[in-house]
Amino acid sequence: MGRHVLLLDLVDEAEAIARYEAWHAAGAIPPAIARSIRDAGIVAMEIYRSGPRLVMVMETDASFDPARKAAADASNPAVIAWETQMNAVQRPLPWADPAAKWTEAPRIFSLSEQ
Repeated sequence: MGRHVLLLDLVDEAEAIARYEAWHAAGAIPPAIARSIRDAGIVAMEIYRSGPRLVMVMETDASFDPARKAAADASNPAVIAWETQMNAVQRPLPWADPAAKWTEAPRIFSLSEQ
């Protein structure tokens, strides 16, 4: 199983942050979005927030392929609509790859390796 940690910012306005949190409340995301995540081999996903900064932690199985997930998302009307909605309040990090919204954060420390 793989772990992926990704970062993204929200528009730094209380209303935008509140909308984003409401859209992600338990049971609030559309079933088609949850299905597309699970179908891609993502077995667990959590998003944390500090101020406008988001941290997503994903646990994936061996079938997860980011390129295949991106291709599937690009042809899924539900995902396209969801991402359009998210784009209203999300902002890539200033140093992000222009082709990516979320920026992967590589692990630089592990206590178990010490």
